[in-house]
Amino acid sequence: MTPQTLHFLSFLLLLTTTTTSYALHANYYHNSCPNLESIVRSAVKQKFYQTFVTAPATLRLFFHDCFVQGCDASIMLASRKSEKESPDNLSLAGDGFDTVIKAKAAVDRVRGCKNVVSCADILALATRDVIVLAGGPYYAVELGRLDGRSSTIASVKYHLPKPDFNLDQLHAMFAKHGLTLRDLIALSGAHTIGFSHCSRFSNRIYNFRSKNKIDPTINPYYAKQLQTMCPKNIDRRVAINMDPTTAHIFDNTYYKNLQQGKGLFTSDQILFTDQRSRSIVNLFASNQKAFRQAFVAAITKLGRVGVKTGRQGYSKLNTDDSALGNPVQAVCRVWIRNHQEVDAQTMLALAKANS
Repeated sequence: MTPQTLHFLSFLLLLTTTTTSYALHANYYHNSCPNLESIVRSAVKQKFYQTFVTAPATLRLFFHDCFVQGCDASIMLASRKSEKESPDNLSLAGDGFDTVIKAKAAVDRVRGCKNVVSCADILALATRDVIVLAGGPYYAVELGRLDGRSSTIASVKYHLPKPDFNLDQLHAMFAKHGLTLRDLIALSGAHTIGFSHCSRFSNRIYNFRSKNKIDPTINPYYAKQLQTMCPKNIDRRVAINMDPTTAHIFDNTYYKNLQQGKGLFTSDQILFTDQRSRSIVNLFASNQKAFRQAFVAAITKLGRVGVKTGRQGYSKLNTDDSALGNPVQAVCRVWIRNHQEVDAQTMLALAKANS
């Protein structure tokens, strides 16, 4: 794919944004739950100070939700056949789910707000809040999503980027959602506070190819550091920070790392090694303001992907778990192992009882 084709495709996608996003606006709950944002922010802040993992876990949860069937919180439905049971989602940290559940419970405790706010909107707000708490930019969150009612393992396949993707594969996947090359690079910057299990990149530091045991695009000193942190046959549950410099700060260091060959995934480092994207990486590395502005624009567009508004939230009953019953707007329920449907407050009680 030539640079001209890549840019032309990006231009076309700007003309074909999600048709349902027109119903989203920041003041959606102004009358029904006027203190929504402060309620969610307080709950998220409390969780954030319990563990920093809250930030990357919630942000990744939002991305995985939006890229599969749109931003509808279907990732929160938890049956044996739901999205969260997909191999691509098994590595999602529980702290992300816990953040949304606790924020939902806090909202439902406020008179007039119970069962009014969708779980999809709470996830979007929580994502913005963890970004700000980690030092990232504040932005207005568009609201008005309905929760989806379909959640299957099959729906996840081929819809999430892999660590070994090249630029064409990455751009094609993001382009399906109306996201440009610039959006892709800006959203990748969220890896500045990310973490990954060793198994996701071990092929780059062990037996990469017959002639090159280590991926030649990795900084050799960084490769040795990774081998120390992730020795062969290490427990697959062990995870490390994706940003070896400022792991707990949402900044533009991610791009500076790419310039030094310190991208953890192939899909990270390719943004610098591929000439078509290098100039944007260099811009973000040298200009934090440019990165922050691009990130806000990109995550706002991400939040519009496949949103369900109006009757669309009621027409998503398409699951093998027919006991879900008739969809109800904004109840934000979690489907648990014993096939009982419970709301967020009950979910918290169950968690405490089983801890």
